[in-house]
Amino acid sequence: MKILLIGASGTIGAAVETALKPEHTVISANFSGGDVQVDLGNTESINAMFNSVGKVDAVISTAGLASFAALNELTEADYQLALQNKLMGQINLIRIGQQFVNTGGSVTLTSGVLSREPMHGSSVISMANGALESFVKAAALELDTLRVNVVAPIFVKETMAMMGMDTTSGLSAADTANAYVAAVTGDMSGKTLDAPGFV
Repeated sequence: MKILLIGASGTIGAAVETALKPEHTVISANFSGGDVQVDLGNTESINAMFNSVGKVDAVISTAGLASFAALNELTEADYQLALQNKLMGQINLIRIGQQFVNTGGSVTLTSGVLSREPMHGSSVISMANGALESFVKAAALELDTLRVNVVAPIFVKETMAMMGMDTTSGLSAADTANAYVAAVTGDMSGKTLDAPGFV
């Protein structure tokens, strides 16, 4: 398959690319670097990426920006970042990308466990994650030519270690990548794939 991977330079994205490359052609898209550049918060940039890459069999997004901060410290700009980048940026990969995905192909987005297991400081991220999961569930009912799913990772061990956190409760990026491979190679649609369920 020809797969467009957005966020390929990130910890999860790099693991997804490693998992897929032996059997598929992976085109990497990042804010900077990669095979093609894209700014998820900019619709014109998303259009330009798809026009540059052309038809694909699958699109995967492991990207999306949102702030982590206490509720009373969040600014309107923090909410707008989450809405425009992590939420609408990924939704636009379906809205715009559906005309570039071959029949029977798929688009896989990224939410996260904070949609259903929030913590102090996660309100904006939890908001975007929950909205993505609801959108995919509803959009799948109306999309006849492609499948749409969302992967919900938990904290990644590599990121936890970088932040000096105890990694016991985390999941490695390589294990997390299994959920994305399942979304691309499976036949499900409208589903939220919890990453720990694919280890």
